Amino acid sequence: MALKIIDHGSREYQQMVNLRNDILRKPLGLSFSPDELEKEKDEILIGAFEEDKMLGCCMLVKEAPGVVRLRQMAVSNNLQGKGIGRAIMNFAENIARDRGYKKLVMHARKTAVGFYEHLGYSICSDEFQEVTIPHFVMEKNLR
Repeated sequence: MALKIIDHGSREYQQMVNLRNDILRKPLGLSFSPDELEKEKDEILIGAFEEDKMLGCCMLVKEAPGVVRLRQMAVSNNLQGKGIGRAIMNFAENIARDRGYKKLVMHARKTAVGFYEHLGYSICSDEFQEVTIPHFVMEKNLR
């Protein structure tokens, strides 16, 4: 499996949009607007690949000085539980550290909290609704 940073607008980016749409949006009856996708051009876009096929992805967005936010974490349904998400998170944390970030934060779906807790993240908010489902703010200090 290869992990890499993806260029916005590339063929790999289109795979990323398709995967996120299939895993994160369609099940909720939602889709991406062109404006949402255009705003991603300045983000750090990360993908996991087996040859040319995307297995999973996420993005990092600057939140504040020293703080980066993880967004749009997705792994293909038939590949979940096989270590791909963990590998993507380790890669994302290393990229964030290399770029000088001290803390990684996210809005985690309630169903994914256990996954992130195993990776050292802690809940730092009450439950809230986002994109029609329960979420928590989670964070981890990057050392």
